[in-house]
Amino acid sequence: MLRVCLVVLLACLAPGLATAETRISFQTPGASDDLRDDLRAASLTVATGRNGTAQDLLAAAQADYARLLGVLYQNARYGAVITIRIDGREAAAIPPLNAPGTINTIAIEVRPGPRYRLSTARIGPLAPGTELPEDFRPGAPAGSTTLQDAATAAIDGWRSEGRAKARITDQNIIARHDANRVSATIAVAPGPRLRFGTTTIEGNRNVRTRRIRTIAGLPEGQVFDPDEVDRAANRLRRTGSFSSVTVEEAPDIGPDSTLPMTIGVVEAIPRRFGFGAEYSTTDGVRLSGFWLHRNLLGGAERFRVDGAIAGLGGETGGTDLSFGVRYERPATPRADVDLFTELHWESLDEPDFTSNTTEFTLGFTRYATDTLVVEFGLGYLYSDTTDAAFGRETYQLLTLPLAATLDRRDDALNPREGFYADLELTPFHGMSGTSDGVQTEFDGRAYLSTTNLTFAGRVQLGALFGPSLAESPPFYRFFSGGGGTVRGHGYQSLALDIGGDRSGGRSFLGLSGELRRDITDTIQVVGFADWGYIGAESFPDFTGDSHAGAGFGLRYNTGIGPIRLDLATPVAGESDGSNFYIYVGIGQAF
Repeated sequence: MLRVCLVVLLACLAPGLATAETRISFQTPGASDDLRDDLRAASLTVATGRNGTAQDLLAAAQADYARLLGVLYQNARYGAVITIRIDGREAAAIPPLNAPGTINTIAIEVRPGPRYRLSTARIGPLAPGTELPEDFRPGAPAGSTTLQDAATAAIDGWRSEGRAKARITDQNIIARHDANRVSATIAVAPGPRLRFGTTTIEGNRNVRTRRIRTIAGLPEGQVFDPDEVDRAANRLRRTGSFSSVTVEEAPDIGPDSTLPMTIGVVEAIPRRFGFGAEYSTTDGVRLSGFWLHRNLLGGAERFRVDGAIAGLGGETGGTDLSFGVRYERPATPRADVDLFTELHWESLDEPDFTSNTTEFTLGFTRYATDTLVVEFGLGYLYSDTTDAAFGRETYQLLTLPLAATLDRRDDALNPREGFYADLELTPFHGMSGTSDGVQTEFDGRAYLSTTNLTFAGRVQLGALFGPSLAESPPFYRFFSGGGGTVRGHGYQSLALDIGGDRSGGRSFLGLSGELRRDITDTIQVVGFADWGYIGAESFPDFTGDSHAGAGFGLRYNTGIGPIRLDLATPVAGESDGSNFYIYVGIGQAF
């Protein structure tokens, strides 16, 4: 039996044979269920299993003393007893050069002992506004993580004040085993207040050094701020031109209380391409692809070409085509603002209208925070449209597109926690074909998960203000139905009846809910329900028409995003007679 207040580990280099019959027992008398689970999860012996070689198992057993002790210390158990016996011998006592050739049994027993509490909790000096862990106080459990978090908070507090070289100079941590108490006193040296010094760039080959420095935006001469260091790295990663980015502080203080910085980059392959495919029984097949250059002119500029074809084999409308090019220059005019210009052409053959539209936009993308992106621009749109309800019209518009996206999801393709909100406002001046107006679109999503369940909710809102229904551009009107709105109904099946002809509405409201359950690490089943509303008014007042659909689906997680298969049926509203709709795609429905 080995009492573990201090443990010296022995490295195991002895050879071993396969031990398929090794029996492993793991006992934790007096431990809570959570502590027992944490200890088992930390054990290399348990993870190696009985099919490991004797060499593997002996190495794992000898490493387990420190691993199990770490878990115990995190749980404020400083008087624990760990016993690991290999065929009756304590694992720590087996000489590394005299390991057994075979192992029959391994018995692990962990007696956690009592939980120790803090009798003294002192750390300082502290920067103004420093928030220490709530449990760093007398009487609270003396977990090692709490002590580490307190030290980290103290250092981070001073670094936020510009004192980049703050450090722990002394720590006096004493465990009194007779009283199950721990006394912790930690001394902090804030160090001098520093300013950002010169920035050195390393590792770049094709992206110009000056552009890297501009994109990073480290404010030379200003007071050191660790958040600025993180933002500099994120700005460079955001360009897509680099597969790796590091921003490091110099080990020594420079002249005049400055701190030199070094940015190290590894450039990514500049060109890439991708494609996507979706299928619906009524909408048909949609194919899309793109080609991207991530360093077009040597300044991390992005040039992207997109193309898509939709409606192949579909039962509604004809074939839709789109093509677009977009150029983006990061850090123009300043670090968190990108300049973009975009040219987009689209040909739509919808059930209720056809159109050929060309749009040019010049604008800026502002990265307000790590999760909030704002976009604004000035555009020109030309469209030749034939509308089933209102005839043929040519539209020329000056547009002022505005957008804001707040994305706090944990994963864009397979979110389990967080929320997402996207708001788009497009004020337009009608040069011909229509009067002035504003089109508004909102998409909000939220996610909440337990161990193996995820609830996902979505709200979509659309509104067209200004021109009357007859004068409004058909590509700015709203429809409902299909994979992006209400599954179980045909694509754009919900519209307004205008004298026997169909037209999109000036308002749209969509609600969707999904319950996703994990069956295995890769398989997920989903139940869902969707509801949609279309109205002639500019804001939903529920005098229009609505429909609903529901169904279930399967997800197969590929590691880069789930493959989605949904089967839906109409449950309310007029239907075109189809009882089932199948949707296939990559990523969750929302």
